[in-house]
Amino acid sequence: MTVRILGISGSVRRPSRTTTLVAQLTDRIARALGGTGEVIELVDAAPHLFSALERDALGETGRDLIQRIETADALVVGTPVYRASYTGALKHLFDLVDHRALSGRPVVLAATGGSTLHGLVTEHQLRPLLSFFGALTLPTTLYATEADFESFALTDPAIAARVERAAREAAQLIAAQRRAPTAVPAPIAIGG
Repeated sequence: MTVRILGISGSVRRPSRTTTLVAQLTDRIARALGGTGEVIELVDAAPHLFSALERDALGETGRDLIQRIETADALVVGTPVYRASYTGALKHLFDLVDHRALSGRPVVLAATGGSTLHGLVTEHQLRPLLSFFGALTLPTTLYATEADFESFALTDPAIAARVERAAREAAQLIAAQRRAPTAVPAPIAIGG
């Protein structure tokens, strides 16, 4: 079965440095595993997601977007930093995802911002969000500033090296998960 890597760009603008970073990570992981990569851009998905406050109110396209997130083998989640956090659009998207669907799923975290002042947003904002879902957030995260891009193309060699490192970590974890037998733990008996 082909490995499916799904990138999510929390940017609601185009062009987007965040989308560039997410697309490079997604592509690199997919190539390392001989799989497929796809990027969902919230700038395109917004009309299908933001008309609904609850999952049950989504139309067919919105339900399909959520299903693709919930069934991907791994995710790359990226956001521009607004007011020291991820975008409200990204938060709304994850409000629609089933809280059990991402358990054990590898996730690479990425963010972009105007300066280095928000460099820990992946640790203090994104990691807790994905940890709520039980996702396995990878150790290497990426944060890039405007200075790391030229005309929306990633040009900083240090960030490119981190892309390679994060992709290697993700590929190793995904490959290990695919080799391991699936075991369902026995229910825990509570009480007596």
